[in-house]
Amino acid sequence: MVLVVILVLLVLGTVIFHFASPWWFTPLASNWGSIDTTINITFWITGLVFVAVNLFMAYAIFKFKHKKGQKSHYEPENKKLEIWLTGITALGIAIMLAPGLFVWASFVKAPSDAQQVEVVGKQWHWMYRFPGEDGELGRTDPRFVSEHNPFGLDPQDPAGQDDILVFSNILHLPVGQPHKFWLRSQDVLHNFAVPHFRAKMDLVPGTVTRMWLEPTRTGTFDVVCMQLCGTAHHAMRGKVVVQEQEDFDQWLASHPTFADTQSRAYRGDQDIGRALYATCASCHGQQGEGNQGLNAPRVAGLDQWYLERQLAYYKDRVRGYNDGDTYGQQMAAMMAVLPDRQAIRNVSAYMAAMPETQVTPTITGNTARGERLYRNFCSDCHGSDGSGNYHTNAPRISGQQDWYLERQVTYFRDGIRGLHPQDSHGNQMVMLVQGLRDEQAIRDVVAYINTLD
Repeated sequence: MVLVVILVLLVLGTVIFHFASPWWFTPLASNWGSIDTTINITFWITGLVFVAVNLFMAYAIFKFKHKKGQKSHYEPENKKLEIWLTGITALGIAIMLAPGLFVWASFVKAPSDAQQVEVVGKQWHWMYRFPGEDGELGRTDPRFVSEHNPFGLDPQDPAGQDDILVFSNILHLPVGQPHKFWLRSQDVLHNFAVPHFRAKMDLVPGTVTRMWLEPTRTGTFDVVCMQLCGTAHHAMRGKVVVQEQEDFDQWLASHPTFADTQSRAYRGDQDIGRALYATCASCHGQQGEGNQGLNAPRVAGLDQWYLERQLAYYKDRVRGYNDGDTYGQQMAAMMAVLPDRQAIRNVSAYMAAMPETQVTPTITGNTARGERLYRNFCSDCHGSDGSGNYHTNAPRISGQQDWYLERQVTYFRDGIRGLHPQDSHGNQMVMLVQGLRDEQAIRDVVAYINTLD
């Protein structure tokens, strides 16, 4: 009787939880209501089978419970029962699968008027590409991927010159306009998913997958990766902003074309940057060697793409906005001397070309423990030698002042840095450094980084 009661309570509790639960689908924001219908059909069929099987099991246990002196009847085969069970099971599976097949046929066949957008996934970031005025996306090839050509566009393909590149986890789409998505991965298996859209698709290395959808209401919606793609899989997030066509056109026009990114001006002019750096030198030093007394880190030897991004963050108050980041606020105020993005590119190009300088360690710790922590939480992005990795958006940390590294890791851990909505890379750092639970753990990791050449 105890088992019978447990089974009945299990069924009742499950049914009550299903109808009373506050957790359900996110509000639909695309044309794929048919996917909800398909899932609901599956829920009802599997739910009814769950209730029927468990209640029948409870009935059978009660009805045919053991009684002293009673012998059970052995019947190894029952063709009539087997035919009924096979037929009902086949019918149930067909009812579950048929709607999904019809929906899938629509899901992979985009309307003729659908606009194109490409999604590129890599550890642990999203990028997007739109066709230019010719309405055609240019050819890509992995052998062309580099710091100055992250999408791997063929420089000789005229169709790709006007392609619009979005180097951000944030994608904008116009409301009421169908879009055909081309999806590709630059490293491992990813999955581009927007729960509000009920749309998701794998990004498979070496091939291009596709799907389409039509946003039906404005708003900001989460993008997540639904394939386990590595250590920072949980931090591979983004946003889709659905807006009116006019606002979308304005956003799209603010991004560069492929031809723009290949120009010398876009990459920065070191001669102009040298003059701009004169103001920076008062804190960071004439050779970019840094100054601990002024809390200014070394900038010589850092990659241009990282310097450019951080300076842009300061200018836009993505970094240095938190009251706890006193030195960041000072940097944000100093950005007035760099009036626009081109000035930032120029000074970044000059700093990146500076000769590296030797730094003196100031922090000691348990380097053996630091090595274990570094390999668990840092090496997948920053490299086993701390040299950084453009493809994972991780800067070089070997050779940097240890007092600066300690402060920045602490800032990330405490939410002083990295929580701004536009700092997607900082958001990842905030999540990853939670494994460094105390000050000593941070010091041990930094002490180990001091040993990296």
